[in-house]
Amino acid sequence: MFDWRNIFRGMAMGTSDIIPGVSGGTIAVLLGIYDQFINAVSGITTKEWKKHVPFLLTLGLGMGSAILLLSHAVEWLLESYPQPTNFFFLGLILGILPYLLKEANVRGTFKAKHFVILIVGAILVASMAFFKPDEGGNPIETLTILSIIGLFLAGASASMAMLLPGISGSFVLLIIGVYPTAINAITTLNLPIIMVIGAGIASGFILSSKGIKYLLARFPLMMYALIIGLVFGSLFVVFPGLTLTLNNVLLSIGALFVGLFVAVLLGKRG
Repeated sequence: MFDWRNIFRGMAMGTSDIIPGVSGGTIAVLLGIYDQFINAVSGITTKEWKKHVPFLLTLGLGMGSAILLLSHAVEWLLESYPQPTNFFFLGLILGILPYLLKEANVRGTFKAKHFVILIVGAILVASMAFFKPDEGGNPIETLTILSIIGLFLAGASASMAMLLPGISGSFVLLIIGVYPTAINAITTLNLPIIMVIGAGIASGFILSSKGIKYLLARFPLMMYALIIGLVFGSLFVVFPGLTLTLNNVLLSIGALFVGLFVAVLLGKRG
C-alpha cells in the first residue's frame, strides 16, 4: 500500500545526500524508517520484492525530486550562507542523538565493548574532517569505457556510505574526486552520467543493505553502538567553524535551533 508521506521523507533524505558531510541514513533514522529502508532495499531482490515496491517507489520519487529540484538551491545556500546552512544540519544531528541513546537504552544495555565500538565509529567518521579534497576539478561530461567503470564504482562506494548513518555519500564522492561530476550532471541533466552513477548507487544499495540487515539481526546492540558513534563523529565533519560577525553568528545560531526543532519534531512523528 502506498504511503504518500514517504515522498516527503524521501525528499528530506535526498536533500541531505546533496550536502557533503550529511548522511541520508541519519535522516532515515530520525524519521523512524531506517530499519524499513534497509529491509526494503535488501528485500527487492527476493521473492517478496512486490511488497517493498510501494515504499521504495514513493521514497525514491521523493529523493529523486529533491536531488533534481533542490540541487541548485542547496548549491546556492552553501555558497552564499555556508556556515548557517551547515549549522542547520548540525542541529539536526545533535537532535537525533538523544533519540538514538533512548532507543538503544544505552545506560541499561551497553557494556564496555559497546562503548569501544561507539568510540571507534566516532573516530572513523570524525577523521574525515581532516581530508581536504579538491573541489575544483573539471567535471566529466562525456563518457569513455574507463570513466563508465570509474563512475559506476564511485556510485557504489558512495551508496554504501549513504546507508550508514553518519557517513555522507556525497562526502565520499568529494574525497574520490567525483562530486563535481555528479553535481554538474544533476544540474545540467546529463542523463548518461546520471544513469551510470545511479546504476552504481543502486547496486551498492542492494549489496550493502544485505550486509547491514544481517548485522542488525545478529548484533543489534553492536550495530546501535556503531551507528551512535558514526552519527556523533559526523558532528566534527559538518561543523563549519564560525566567522564572528554579528549577522553570521545570529544566522548560524538561529539555523542550529531550527535544526534542533526539526529533529525533535520529526523524531516524535517517527
